[in-house]
Amino acid sequence: MRSLLPAVAEQLFRDIQKAYQETSQIPDDLLIALKFVFGPCALQALNLVDQHSVTCLSSSSGRKAFQVIGGSGRLYTCFVSCHYCPCPAFAYTVLRRNEGPLCKHILAVYLCQAMAVTQEESVSDQQMSAVLSGTALP
Repeated sequence: MRSLLPAVAEQLFRDIQKAYQETSQIPDDLLIALKFVFGPCALQALNLVDQHSVTCLSSSSGRKAFQVIGGSGRLYTCFVSCHYCPCPAFAYTVLRRNEGPLCKHILAVYLCQAMAVTQEESVSDQQMSAVLSGTALP
């Protein structure tokens, strides 16, 4: 799982992946590390994981995008390949104030991938184009 995250975050996701594969749980020490590395959005992201809010859309051409249903019910299309989420928290906290490496939506995507609990949905190339261009219907 190569990403634009610092090495410590990548190692944390590998540790979570290993622990979750073995026990179907994230041990307390890793939860504490998650909170330490990502701050307040860690708990919010875990809530999104628990609510099965993350879906990976895949098209036959190999394109992938992640959709996350936020706490307010709004749907966000996140792109982990370029480390981007259109939510206001990402724009303000991550981009403008540089207070954290990511928002709860992208963190939820990373956690779902590490835990192998991401919802999967196949879409046509036309549907994927609509999702990527922001013209898809909710």
